[in-house]
Amino acid sequence: MHDKPTPPPVLDLDRAAHAALGRMTQGLSPAAFLLAYLDWVVHLAIAPGKQQALVQRARQQWLRLAEVSLPSASPATPCIEPLPQDHRFDDPAWGQWPFNVMAQGFLLTQQWWHCATTGVRGVTPHHEDVMTFNARQALDMLSPSNFLASNPEALAATFSEQGLNLLRGAFNAAEDLTHSLKHEHHADPAPFVVGEHVAVTPGQVVFRNHLIELIQYAPTTAKVHPEPILIVPSWIMKYYILDLSPHNSLVRYLVGQGHTVFILSWRNPTPADRALGMDDYLELGPVAAMKAVNQLMPSRPVHGVGYCLGGTLLSIAAAAWARDGQDGLATLSLLATQTDFEEPGELSLFIDDSQLTYLDDLMWEQGVLEGPQMGGSFTYLNTRDLLWSRLVRDYLLGHRQPLNDLMSWNQDVTRMPYRMHSEYLRSLYLHNDLSHGSYEVGGRPVALSDISVPIFAVGTVKDHISPWRSVYKLHLLTQAPLTFALASGGHNAGIVSEPGHAGRTYQLRARPEGDKYMDPDTWLDAAEQHEGSWWSAWQGWLAAHSGKVGKPPSLGNASRGLPPLDDAPGQYVLSR
Repeated sequence: MHDKPTPPPVLDLDRAAHAALGRMTQGLSPAAFLLAYLDWVVHLAIAPGKQQALVQRARQQWLRLAEVSLPSASPATPCIEPLPQDHRFDDPAWGQWPFNVMAQGFLLTQQWWHCATTGVRGVTPHHEDVMTFNARQALDMLSPSNFLASNPEALAATFSEQGLNLLRGAFNAAEDLTHSLKHEHHADPAPFVVGEHVAVTPGQVVFRNHLIELIQYAPTTAKVHPEPILIVPSWIMKYYILDLSPHNSLVRYLVGQGHTVFILSWRNPTPADRALGMDDYLELGPVAAMKAVNQLMPSRPVHGVGYCLGGTLLSIAAAAWARDGQDGLATLSLLATQTDFEEPGELSLFIDDSQLTYLDDLMWEQGVLEGPQMGGSFTYLNTRDLLWSRLVRDYLLGHRQPLNDLMSWNQDVTRMPYRMHSEYLRSLYLHNDLSHGSYEVGGRPVALSDISVPIFAVGTVKDHISPWRSVYKLHLLTQAPLTFALASGGHNAGIVSEPGHAGRTYQLRARPEGDKYMDPDTWLDAAEQHEGSWWSAWQGWLAAHSGKVGKPPSLGNASRGLPPLDDAPGQYVLSR
């Protein structure tokens, strides 16, 4: 006997309830966290061996802490060190009593809770990850670095400045509260105005549809390579992360190296666009852009470049073109792009049926996922650095971090339509359809193994959005010639890594077509280490796969039906 479908009035009531609650939880499902907690606590309750081990560990840690608790204890012999990425206790003052006791006690507690939430037999891996993550988030909130009385840096600043740091912090807090109540960002992005300070590489909008503007950039060299470059950025961000200030603009760099560059500028959708889906983003995005580039520069293969989810979308398009026998690409470059979503990093904490159903209902009412809601999720992934450390700096020390172009871009938030966001989370993140060969384009599955053009893929060491080992899985999905670069930095700063940027390094290794698979750890040991920016190596690779330089093309072409429409950066990037 089959269950009857849920009546629409009942479903609408459920959706409305979820949406109302979702506005208070920033789209996070309470049910998802409760299920993880129950899974963990029930299995821990029937694991006396694990309980005994935790009691023994706690006893050992208390004894270790007692060794540094006396004022006479040597500050040079801590019983535990912070993790390499944890810089809250870097100041030498944390090595002095009693602050060393506070820091050591916190780190030992953090270590104990990690042991308590991992290795409990029977708990599903996803629920274990959720519990470990939430325990760490709760503890980060209670870190001694967050409070004036237990933070030696803040106390020293208060005494030396006679409390002026706290006064500045109070003004900063009042300013942030005012902006929050007005649904504005706490920082003023005015120093980096789009079209004046960022996104200033000269060019023309040569094509526009409901979803994209296609920008063609003016040549700066007397001769250019014949193959144009088409860049597809992620649709969850404004395109100009790849055209920031003149000194760190990837677009300007490529134009200066003799390339004809096109880039997609995604329109910021509104609730009226709620029905736009992944098929629309594919057809109105890279497919439409490719047709326009081919119309302007016929019979010339294109260097396709995708960043983040824009690279995923371009990979889908490339697989569909290869399946259908369309040989329009010369090469494919994927920057911080996942094509296998089995291990998407800490984003997987928000990917399960409970969470996605909850998020669907929130977007169902709004029509879109608002930028601040998405930004809140990314902040929650790294509250230690993105929230608590900022609050300590802004409110206890009274110092605002100077705004730079990348921070200004990060505040220029975008929205995502209900249908598209739901489809890509379920088909890519939840079901991993693309790597399984079950993602459909035009009613038929596409396979990345059909792509045969040379590929250049970039991962970044500190990427929490597209972890480099996940990006590296492309090696398992294609036998095409594949060059992989691992760059220092994170998801954004590791890609915006111009030549001359101090401290930048990268590793590089090429896999010939049909060569045997090398696991990521072996690759890490074998790949050659280089100082400087990966841009230079990539540009050399592009040039090696390009033809003889010649006369630059015109910007747009009225005779071909694509006259220039607007000066770059166009209209869509300015939409709010």
